[in-house]
Amino acid sequence: MPDKPADILDLLNKDPLKLAEAGLRLQQRRLRRLVKRGSRKPPGLPPGTIVYTGTEQPSTPVRVTLHVFDEDTLEEIATRDVAEIHRQRGEGKVWVDVEGVHDLDLLRALGEEFGLHPLTLEDIARTGQRPKVETYDTYAYLVVRMLRWIEEEARVDYEQVSIVFGQDYVVSFGERPGDVFDPVRQRLMNPQSHLRTEGVDHLVYRLLDVIVDNYFVVMEKLGDRLEALDATIMQDGESIGLNAIHALKQESLLLRRSVWPLREVLVQLERGDNPWIAASTRVYLRDVYDHTIEVIETIESVRDLISGMMDLHLTLVSHRMNEVMKVLTIITTLFVPLTFIVGIYGMNFDWMPELDERWAYPAVWAVMIAITIGQVMFFRRKRWI
Repeated sequence: MPDKPADILDLLNKDPLKLAEAGLRLQQRRLRRLVKRGSRKPPGLPPGTIVYTGTEQPSTPVRVTLHVFDEDTLEEIATRDVAEIHRQRGEGKVWVDVEGVHDLDLLRALGEEFGLHPLTLEDIARTGQRPKVETYDTYAYLVVRMLRWIEEEARVDYEQVSIVFGQDYVVSFGERPGDVFDPVRQRLMNPQSHLRTEGVDHLVYRLLDVIVDNYFVVMEKLGDRLEALDATIMQDGESIGLNAIHALKQESLLLRRSVWPLREVLVQLERGDNPWIAASTRVYLRDVYDHTIEVIETIESVRDLISGMMDLHLTLVSHRMNEVMKVLTIITTLFVPLTFIVGIYGMNFDWMPELDERWAYPAVWAVMIAITIGQVMFFRRKRWI
C-alpha cells in the first residue's frame, strides 16, 4: 500500500482498482485496531490507571493553547505550564485546547489542576472510546468522534475528542495536532458572539456543532465516491471488483460506530440534569441532535446503497458469465450433430457404399451446412440468440 500522498494521487489518476485495494487494507487495519484497543490495557491494573493506547509517537510534541475570555477581552496563550493555566483561571472563562494525549505527565498535571477523576484521565488517554457523557460532582465529561476528510489520500480520518467542562472552564483533548475547531476560534474573536457573552456551556455546544457539521462534509465526499464507483460498475463491473465496494462498506461501518452513539449523548445533555448546561443552551443542543439524526439516516442510506451496489456488481458478473456460457453452449450444440456425422464416417468398416461415390464428400458437407443453418434459424426463432 502506498504511504505517500503523491503515490496515492498517482493511483487515483492511473489505477482506481489498486487504490480501492489499498483503501481496503487500510480499513481492515483500522477495524483490527478498534477490536484490539479494548485489550491493549494490561489486565489486572487497578481502575484509574492511565495507559495511552493511541497511535501518536511519544516524541510528537503536545500543543496546549489557553483561551482566556469574557465579554470585553480575549487572550490566547500557547503554554504547557499548568501553573500559568492556574494563574489565568481567575481572569475569566478559560478554554484549554490540548492537541495530543500521549504525554501522561501533562495529562496528570491537568487532571490535578481541574480536579478530574482518575477514571476520566484513563478514558482520555485510552483512545477508541465509545461516544458518551459522564457527570461528576464538579464537571461533566464528553467523548465524541471527530471526522475529517483527508483529500490527499481520499479517506476519512477518525479521532477521539474528549471535552471536560465545569463552572467556568472547558478543556478539550484531541489525539493529535489538527482539528475542525477553526470556526469556533474565529467566532471567539468577535466580542458580540454568544461565545463571549454566554457561559462555557455555549462553547461546548459550539464545539459539538462544528464536529457534527463536519460529518456532512465527510458524507458529501463519500457520496461523490459512491457516484463514481456506481458509474464505473455500470460501465465495467468486473474490472472494479469487490474490493472497492468492500472498502466503502467498511468505511460506512466505522462511520456508524463513530456517529450512532452520539445521539444518546445529546439526549442526555439536552434532557438531563447537568447543572453546567443552561436552559438556553439546551435549545441549541436540540438542533445538534437533529443534525446528528440526519447524519445517521444518511449513513444508513449509504449502507443500503453499498449493499445495492454489491448486489448489482454480483448480478452484472453473473449476467456476463451467463452470456459467455450461453455462447459456448450454442457453439457446442451446433457442433454436436456435425461431430456425430464425422464420427460415423470415421469408423473403420470395410463396407460403406457411399464412400465409393463421387458425390459423397460434397453431400456430407451439404448435409452438415444444412443442419447448422437449420439450428441457427431455430435458435433465432426461439430468441435464444
